[in-house]
Amino acid sequence: MLQALSHIAYLSVIVMLAALVPAGLLGDVKEAVVVLGVLGAWRYSWASINFTRAAIFRFYSYPRRKARAHARYAKRTVRAHAYFLTTSYMIESSVTIPVYRSIFLAASKSENGATIVSSVVDGADERLIQNIYATMPVDMSSVKLIIDRIPGTGKRDALAKSLNLIARECPTANDIVLFVDGDSCVPEDIVAQSAPVFTNPKIGALTTDEEVEIPQPGLFRDWFELRFDQRQVMMCSMGLGNRVLTLTGRMSVFRGDLATDPDFINSVQHDFIDHWRLGRVNFLTGDDKSTWFWLMKNGYQMAYLPDVASSSMETQPKPTFVGSATALMVRWFGNMLRTNGRALELSPSQIGYFTWWSILDQRLSMWTTLAGPICMVAAAIFFDPMVIPIYIAWVMLTRYVFCTAICLFRGRSFPIVYTGLLYFGQLFGAAVKSYVLFRLDRQKWTRQASAGSSGIRRPVGERLRAASSAYLHVLTLGWLTIAALYLTGVV
Repeated sequence: MLQALSHIAYLSVIVMLAALVPAGLLGDVKEAVVVLGVLGAWRYSWASINFTRAAIFRFYSYPRRKARAHARYAKRTVRAHAYFLTTSYMIESSVTIPVYRSIFLAASKSENGATIVSSVVDGADERLIQNIYATMPVDMSSVKLIIDRIPGTGKRDALAKSLNLIARECPTANDIVLFVDGDSCVPEDIVAQSAPVFTNPKIGALTTDEEVEIPQPGLFRDWFELRFDQRQVMMCSMGLGNRVLTLTGRMSVFRGDLATDPDFINSVQHDFIDHWRLGRVNFLTGDDKSTWFWLMKNGYQMAYLPDVASSSMETQPKPTFVGSATALMVRWFGNMLRTNGRALELSPSQIGYFTWWSILDQRLSMWTTLAGPICMVAAAIFFDPMVIPIYIAWVMLTRYVFCTAICLFRGRSFPIVYTGLLYFGQLFGAAVKSYVLFRLDRQKWTRQASAGSSGIRRPVGERLRAASSAYLHVLTLGWLTIAALYLTGVV
């Protein structure tokens, strides 16, 4: 009842804001209206295309692909052996226990057995994991546990060392390797659901839907749940072409012989880009983008399973919602932008024209998103401030429509706070993307200070690069503002 009343109140505010606008105002600011209309038509048509592709994939294409894959797998005489690669670092035991129970349970249900390689830094984690393994209430005789105790030199080193351990087992194209984060629970039937997909020799990896577990209610949990709802739509759209835009680090599955290819392992451990201004940028975070790019450049497809979901146990990294969102966005968008530039250099015919355009859109969308508010502010300052309520009403209405479509795709309703969180994610996210774009050398884990100590005075070269990053960022925003002023008729 309260949710229905909140929706009615929200829609009433939209009507009241629209009623404040005097007749003839839109004609006085027609240039701004045209600019916003063109930008809106572009963004909304792109969203409509993705919604349409997602619906086709989820309700038509995917069920048929799944049936064919399982039919092919049923005819095989050899079942997949499953290798689970799990990394744990500074994770509470209250998280580690359910995560490893889910992994051990899934491994025990693998028809052809399973091997679990657990990469840990702390001896307490090693003892806890061994105890969980020993006390599982299911038959674990077909499951081999290898605990890889390593120094805390980073997740990439941990993954590479564990992959080399798996490589000694000589997995074949019939086997699968599952990358699982230490805070993510896997579904117990993940092997049965994943293995048939690889009967298509073009498939190099797959990823699944995601759920989130955050105990404390509030904006952070609502924001995360909305992001995963948006992710489901976008992943389904990209899944139609069997080329997702990321292989999430929380849980993804790889073909056994590809995950243990020496070049694949090297790309996980020593990935980098050579930037014209920043020089060589060695990747610290974003191993999931490295694995994605390696498969993409080598011509492999990457599938999506919308009816299988991992569950990540998230905690708020900062005391405030905005601080937490900022820290996560900087890491997520940094990983994306460090990789999609080189992905754009690949041939569209090789990776798919829609995939190539989607990667390009990741770079363009930040500027089109920022251009809208700039045009509105310019029109309000130089023409009539009454454009502000009509713009707010338009933003509220369109985000309500988007939230309705996103949650209908999930088959559920939504709290009205989603509309504000959606706009926050779009506008604030665009600002963070623009910031990160000029600072691709800035990297930091949530639980690990991989960017170095802030108390140490940086070398002159680093300070000069930071100054040039700030200069180019401000310059670009300045040119964007000038373009907005010109298009709205101010100059």
